[in-house]
Amino acid sequence: MDTQVRTPQQIFMQPQRLLVPLFQRPYVWNQESQWMPLWQDLERIANRLLASSDQQQPHFLGAVVFQQIQNPTGNLQQRTVIDGQQRLTTLQILLDSLHAEINLVGESDASKRLELLIRNPKEYCDHHEDQFKVWPTNKDRQAFNEVMAMDMPATYQSLKNKGSKLVLAHQFFSEQFKRWLNEGGADEIPARVKAIERTTRELLQIVVIDLTASENAQEIFETLNARGSQLTAADLIKNFVFQRLLEQGADIESSYSNHWKQFETGFWEQEISVGRVKAPRSSIFLNHWLICQTTEEIVSREVFSRFKSFADYDIAPMTMPELLARIHGASIKYKDFIDRGDVLEGAIDRIGLFLYRTKAMEMEVVKPALLAIFDRDQDQIDLNDINASLEIIESWLIRRMLVRGTTKAYNKIMTEMIKVIQKTPTGQLSSALRAFLSNQTSDSSYWPDDKEVKSELSNLMIYRKIGRGRLRMVLEAIEDYRRGWIGDQVSMSGVRVRRGTYAIEHLMPQSWERHWPLTDGYTEQNRNDRIHKLGNLTLLSSKLNSSVSNGSWGGEEGKRSSLLKRDVLFLNRSVTDDAGLVWDEGGIDARTEGLIDDILAIWPVPAGHQSSARTKKEVSTIRVTIQDLIAADLLHPGQVLYPSDSKSIDEAAVILQDGSIGIGDNISDTPSGAGKFLRKRAINGWGFWLLDPLTKQSLRDIRTQYLDQLMADGTDIDNIDEDEVS
Repeated sequence: MDTQVRTPQQIFMQPQRLLVPLFQRPYVWNQESQWMPLWQDLERIANRLLASSDQQQPHFLGAVVFQQIQNPTGNLQQRTVIDGQQRLTTLQILLDSLHAEINLVGESDASKRLELLIRNPKEYCDHHEDQFKVWPTNKDRQAFNEVMAMDMPATYQSLKNKGSKLVLAHQFFSEQFKRWLNEGGADEIPARVKAIERTTRELLQIVVIDLTASENAQEIFETLNARGSQLTAADLIKNFVFQRLLEQGADIESSYSNHWKQFETGFWEQEISVGRVKAPRSSIFLNHWLICQTTEEIVSREVFSRFKSFADYDIAPMTMPELLARIHGASIKYKDFIDRGDVLEGAIDRIGLFLYRTKAMEMEVVKPALLAIFDRDQDQIDLNDINASLEIIESWLIRRMLVRGTTKAYNKIMTEMIKVIQKTPTGQLSSALRAFLSNQTSDSSYWPDDKEVKSELSNLMIYRKIGRGRLRMVLEAIEDYRRGWIGDQVSMSGVRVRRGTYAIEHLMPQSWERHWPLTDGYTEQNRNDRIHKLGNLTLLSSKLNSSVSNGSWGGEEGKRSSLLKRDVLFLNRSVTDDAGLVWDEGGIDARTEGLIDDILAIWPVPAGHQSSARTKKEVSTIRVTIQDLIAADLLHPGQVLYPSDSKSIDEAAVILQDGSIGIGDNISDTPSGAGKFLRKRAINGWGFWLLDPLTKQSLRDIRTQYLDQLMADGTDIDNIDEDEVS
């Protein structure tokens, strides 16, 4: 066994074939979980190189295992891929798409260098497939061959295998490379080509484990993939810090008791979600603190390596005990922030309210900026200026959330914001941040103005588009505003609404057909378009009985009477005070406009502010597959599916390991394909197949759970490329 850390250049340069065995699973990586994070890593490294050629920190991609195949001397060298086929296949797709885009901008030398990494010279090829450095498992070969051999620029929709994840991956990376290469205009293209080429060839690192032909590959595979407890960033940093303390002759016991022991309590060991990644709060804090100190984008995978370089080179002549004390001081402030934001009832200060609202938005990304704001001596802190600063940042975040602006560049924006914070004198921070955010012009950072927010919210089915926790937070803020809580002004009418506990209620129910006849002049579509609008939503201290919730509006037992009996929220007064009010489409539209006016007042922009012209809105096109649901632990191989129109057990299907669906000897790639095979006609497979005939839970219900999670993570799901009917 030989183990080396290698780059894509070192892995793919020599003529060879890396063969994925037939028994390994097909290609399953997707945009949300793997392609986008990989692209963001590449973009970040390339941007560092563009800014300074000295910024050459490598990025670790994981491990692969190869086993040598004995073949005659002089033949093309071959190895079996024992582990890591998803990673290797993705790298080949990525390199091929970059090669094509670099070709299109006329950088031929770079293109030729990349071609050496994706194709074997023809002199080594006895067969057509010998040209490919990686050869995937059977199911993927046709799509891989087609997409790797196509001419560019490509029309992906014309490919026979256009729905394959391999084709979709190639299209995704091509689009990202094209956008990035052309981002700075024609004059910057040569420098950008150089940066991105070097990043992909030399600054990605993979641990390559090379087995001889006689070694037990299965045993090694099982050992590598056995479940174990991974060391967290906090674990690694602790070991590093205390090893250095030992070398420097420091008092280890005192350092541990005074400055580290707290990180091993329940508060700091609690796992927190940041996007789709879960990590102990201690590791997330150290990531945020390091971003604050370095003003660099640092993802979770890089925290330990960046901390080491920070400790070794950036803080001289600070000693390790001094550094540890500095971390400890920041951690006390960090915990105080979180504790303030967790107060759910009664009075809450501006810092706590900011933390509560950003938590509802799942915006952990703002915490480094908050650390930077308070990274001053106590006598240099102007609390009024800080409160005004938090209101500005909150307005920027919430307005972007409401117009569903992309969050992909928020890490970068926060590092720029930290630089502004660090160079701004005490008392001038709110003015500096107002100017900084007002001057943002890109789609990823601009501050939406009143006109845009009003236009977006007037017709937005907000209940389905921004997530329940975020929507509740917005409605709570409107209720507080109507109670007199305006900015720093203390209300004379009483306490704030209880936070994070009220139920969201549709005034006109989602199931309106039985008790709510259509209004003259309106169609069913007109009504359905309004059901999830802002004006039809309110808060209740507890959920209504379903018969009342879905019942009629008027009468002694109607919905209006029930609202009057159980709630005194200002949000409901405009619809409950008037006994003669008929709640209809016109009422929803009018209330929507009123609530929008409140939102614009709660989260204002500077006087006269106008959004910069937006380019095409960035919307993810999502194609959900059974394999995606398996990867999300919502389904599992071997799970039985039942037709919704039959009670016969003989017609059951089963989910297979690769996400396909088996019925007897037939295997279908999609739910609709399996339904069509069974019924011999076009079928909406997501609604047709049930997981349990008794509960009637369908594949559509599971897919909805998956989409809700994506939406909670900030993905816009306006465009869903569904396999609805086959």
